[in-house]
Amino acid sequence: MIPIYLDNNATTALHPEVWEAMRPYLLVTPGNAASTHRFGRHARQAVEEARELVAKLLDASPEEVLFTSGATEANNLAILGAIPPTPGSILTSNIEHPCVLEPIRMLVERGYTRQDIPVSVDGIATIQNLPIPDDARMVAVMLANHETGAVQPVEMVARQIPRGVVFHCDAAAAAGKMPISFRQLGVSTLTISAHKFHGPQGIGALLVRKGVKLRPLQFGGHQQQSRRPGTEPTALAVGLATALNLAMRSLEGNRAKLLSLRDRFLAMIRSGGAPVVLNGPEVGGLPHAINLSFPGCAADILLMRLDLAGVACSTGSACSSGSLLPSPVIAAMGKPDIELRSALRFSLDATLSVAEVDEAARRIVDCAGKLRRHAIE
Repeated sequence: MIPIYLDNNATTALHPEVWEAMRPYLLVTPGNAASTHRFGRHARQAVEEARELVAKLLDASPEEVLFTSGATEANNLAILGAIPPTPGSILTSNIEHPCVLEPIRMLVERGYTRQDIPVSVDGIATIQNLPIPDDARMVAVMLANHETGAVQPVEMVARQIPRGVVFHCDAAAAAGKMPISFRQLGVSTLTISAHKFHGPQGIGALLVRKGVKLRPLQFGGHQQQSRRPGTEPTALAVGLATALNLAMRSLEGNRAKLLSLRDRFLAMIRSGGAPVVLNGPEVGGLPHAINLSFPGCAADILLMRLDLAGVACSTGSACSSGSLLPSPVIAAMGKPDIELRSALRFSLDATLSVAEVDEAARRIVDCAGKLRRHAIE
């Protein structure tokens, strides 16, 4: 039985061209980008060229791009480092990734207060007419959700935020899947992670708008304007930039293919696996992200059965997939308990074939049907 991978929102396979771009810096040319000799200068040039390319692809300036170990570090650095030191209100919703919500929870323990942004049944933050308190210090709204694919109204939110309030945007699920203009979004900080778009694990980026004060969370070096000290990983930076460039070059073609695969996948499951409920927007979201509830099936048991059937999926974000609790994202959407506890996330990739998607849908329908029949017996 051929395994079929439908968990691309957790991580993606490294693109062969990305490996080839990284390989010289791992195997052939050593050099610390902070060193002054020729090997160091060679590494420095590669890092800065990668920074310039990332900035160009995201419509930012090179000096606004900081390389990090991934989105978790970048989100922590943005939230804990950019928020004003005087406690006040933080506005966010429960559909944010744990690496956004956990540092906010830490700030609440330090005296800040959290104001929840309500979420629609389609998983979209609804900040229209939401009063912004006078003591607001930060607003955190992601660009697209990692479980449902729902694209958030970030530009509209930015227009409502008073001057001086930091606006953080986690774009890890969106980068490489949709056009991103850092300037146009109007946010203060924005994060991406390479392994979400066929880049290497262990590298991400934090974009910090000019004029935003950012306190470092680590100390011990002068790298990256002393905002994120530490040896810059030359090969990983090259890999991130190469992967993002490849993703943006093939964006339209990938989106068209993913829309076709999504429609086919949903049609097959709906026709053979009913009852099934789509958690998230029917149209307008990221086409590769599909969250489905299978009423009558316990999500954790269905997940294990699918694994045995050779289909890889998840119950939520990989950072919290070990939890037996229902997804906070689906809970925030106000779903009834029977849908909340039967929700699974399937995330497609443009490298999948029609035959693979068809076979995955067949196995999902089969497993859900058997689990329901077993529950009745």
